[in-house]
Amino acid sequence: MTFEETTLCESLRNAISKSGYVKPTPVQKHGMPIVSAGRDLMACAQTGSGKTAAFLLPILQQLMADGAAASSFSELQEPEALIVAPTRELINQIYLEARKFSFGTCVRPVVVYGGVSTGYQMRELSRGCNVLCGSPGRLLDMIGRGKVGLSKVRYFVLDEADRMLDMGFEPDMRRIVASPGMPPKEHRQTLMFSATYPDDIQRLALDFLRPDYLFLAVGVVGGACSDVEQTFVQVTKFSKREQLLDLLRSTGTERTMVFVETKRQADFIATFLCQEKVPTTSIHGDREQRERENALADFRSGKCPVLVATSVAARGLDIPDVQHVVNFDLPNNIDDYVHRIGRTGRCGNTGRAVSFFDPDTDSQLAQPLVSILAKAQQEVPSWLEDSALGSGGSGFAQQRNSFAPSNPRKGSSLQDNCGPSQPASQAADDDDDNWE
Repeated sequence: MTFEETTLCESLRNAISKSGYVKPTPVQKHGMPIVSAGRDLMACAQTGSGKTAAFLLPILQQLMADGAAASSFSELQEPEALIVAPTRELINQIYLEARKFSFGTCVRPVVVYGGVSTGYQMRELSRGCNVLCGSPGRLLDMIGRGKVGLSKVRYFVLDEADRMLDMGFEPDMRRIVASPGMPPKEHRQTLMFSATYPDDIQRLALDFLRPDYLFLAVGVVGGACSDVEQTFVQVTKFSKREQLLDLLRSTGTERTMVFVETKRQADFIATFLCQEKVPTTSIHGDREQRERENALADFRSGKCPVLVATSVAARGLDIPDVQHVVNFDLPNNIDDYVHRIGRTGRCGNTGRAVSFFDPDTDSQLAQPLVSILAKAQQEVPSWLEDSALGSGGSGFAQQRNSFAPSNPRKGSSLQDNCGPSQPASQAADDDDDNWE
């Protein structure tokens, strides 16, 4: 129930205190003992619930207890922990958290991702590495160059695991686990974390987990964070820009993320808002990594209180004080919607999400949106209910199967106020952020 009850060493407890953590979140108080006990874990918790610390703290504690120390005497670095995430910004955020918690200790984290000098990252690796954080493309490149060996991997972590195991990334994940020296799943600890777990991804995850893995669910699996007030505005395609401008003028300098579907649309909307004297920046997969990091820095600092983004910024990014999320374009699957609005209302704070609903293009999302709103105990507009009825008949209110893993005989289930899971994500990512 408290961090004092954990077996964490003094340096980690000091780092927790300096970070302002008061007490463990539900995913931390259940997840940390599971990781410490050596069990494989598939954890589902709402966005902004502290999943990163839930796996980092027990891993760092065990590495410190075992006396792991980074060595710069070998060109081939063999980390004990391997953490993989789908986007550059997210994996860098995880690395910064690992560096913060391990500061002043013998454990040395390193990060590798595309868009940054390969030579620089190889030099960082050569100085020693215990915890390697990487995006799939650059990680496989480092393995292929003989700079990273996996024979000592004890912890294999997939953050945003549903995205890492969908059709876009599944081949890369299989290449990583099939790399020479990578311990089989029986001889490593595999940890998966996300806010959404479609049934087909749960089944696919069994290929990476031991049969006795635990399934931890906090809140409604695939459900939206209840701290986010969700509002829907029925608009046509040609009136979205004026609606957005009116909305941003009413919010003033409050930090707002605007999500669009395409890279071209991101630049177009950002330019339009700047012309209307609304300080705006944008981030998407076609921008140089330096430009992407500068855009995030301007948004974090408040220099540009509006960030227009594609799905590259939809998952995992923890930016303080994001008061509003606007879905200028709704995604074509409900899981992306849940992740997008999770950029606000994080760690117990409240937030607001406004989504523009175009009946001509978004009707296929009406049914799952009604379900999401009902589970979050939020008002469902009558026109959205009508759209749901019109697009799929009267069965939209019926719930899907239970939250437990699709093949319950394969693993145990640990539950905490859980609900049904959501349909599988079918959309391809908007960008190729994990490739060279």
